Amino acid sequence: MTDITQLILDDHDGFRRQFAQLDELRDDPMQAGPIFAGLAAFLEMHASAEEEHFYPALLKKGGEEGEEETDDAIGDHDEIRDGSRRAAAAEAGSDEWWKAVDDTRAANTEHMSEEEDGALAIARRSISRAERDRLGVKFQTFKIEHPGAHGLSGEAKDPKEYIEEHS
Repeated sequence: MTDITQLILDDHDGFRRQFAQLDELRDDPMQAGPIFAGLAAFLEMHASAEEEHFYPALLKKGGEEGEEETDDAIGDHDEIRDGSRRAAAAEAGSDEWWKAVDDTRAANTEHMSEEEDGALAIARRSISRAERDRLGVKFQTFKIEHPGAHGLSGEAKDPKEYIEEHS
């Protein structure tokens, strides 16, 4: 299936599984560190792919609701990136590291819930299935072109500037 909304949901399931795996590794920083590093790259690759392909389409087709959801999502992505950066700067397994991991998880969990109930539902109502499939191919291609978030800046984006640039 190449419907971008389903591909996004599939990634969300992967995030949930990887955070659950980290739950079992609280006392094993040698394993937890690399797992979170991979998860952080997956989160960045996903957010960047959404920002490149999903949210511009939602802005064009989703009306005022689409704009509100995009504004919220870009801000959420920034919170997720902030947590990932703080974890990368801390020693794996330290209290500071776990706090950053937990903050990343909380921001991501909130974002996924809002996105699943808001942006994805709006997209299914306002973007044709054929267009969602075309976007899905672009979304998958973007992720293939950026394995491990290679070549992605991970920089925060101002939601208002993003909306202005992509509207």
